[in-house]
Amino acid sequence: MELRHLATFVAVAEEGSFTRASVRLHVVQSAVSAGVRTLERELGATLFDRSTHQVALTDAGRALLPEARATLAAASAAQQAVELVRGGLRGTVRVGVIQADALSGFSLARLLATFRVEHPEVEFDVRQGFSAEMADAVREGRLDFAVLALSGRRASGLELTPIRREVMLLGVHTGHRLADRADVDFATLAEETFADGPPKWGTRVAADRAFAAAGLERRVTLEINDTRTVIDFVRHGVAVAFLAPSFVREPDGIALVPIRHHAPIFETFIAEPATRRLGAAASALLELAKRQVEADR
Repeated sequence: MELRHLATFVAVAEEGSFTRASVRLHVVQSAVSAGVRTLERELGATLFDRSTHQVALTDAGRALLPEARATLAAASAAQQAVELVRGGLRGTVRVGVIQADALSGFSLARLLATFRVEHPEVEFDVRQGFSAEMADAVREGRLDFAVLALSGRRASGLELTPIRREVMLLGVHTGHRLADRADVDFATLAEETFADGPPKWGTRVAADRAFAAAGLERRVTLEINDTRTVIDFVRHGVAVAFLAPSFVREPDGIALVPIRHHAPIFETFIAEPATRRLGAAASALLELAKRQVEADR
């Protein structure tokens, strides 16, 4: 079994297409198909269901995928360890990150710039996404680590380094009926129009869980994948929103009202795999990130 065949298999599985996998791997599609067929022949099992318009993993393929990722990661780590001895870090580090507007207390740009001074041969593959999806990507080996928001300090398959913890407040326009209140409870908010991120956003997850803990539901009628727009809706009185104080850098037109009970908590972390060993370059960048977090506290 060759590593290149495993890499081909993983590319097809993640892209859901032989054509997209060939683009990703910079080879012709016939080479991708041949690589997968060779691997299937060696394993004595069909790895993909090719009977539909989309390529889907079979049971055997689903069983192989995490092991193939782990094998490729281990091979990359071994190569990087040897390269380190030979004179410096090389390779590519894959990092996930949430929106910068929601990431107070951590600068990914500063981290990468500092690291590049000492390790100019290392390349970065940075992806922005939803926290829940990036957590899965770290578990599965598609990302080396991620800077994300999660509800709670434990997550299966991950080790978490806390960055910041903030109690979220209700953001309303200064002319809103609740703007001058000392605090509010969730029952008071039942009829309000909320703006928030999509369901997999860290703020959305925290707020939805807080409402559920109070035994209530809310209406998110303005679902926006952009923190600044959510804040702008609040500033112009279009909606209310749960906001971490650090989000509101220009408070004009916005009142922040405390929640009486079950206030949602917005927590950001560096998430790394709990069981998978990272390559030398990723390990070095991760350690620098942790030192940066500690220094900024």
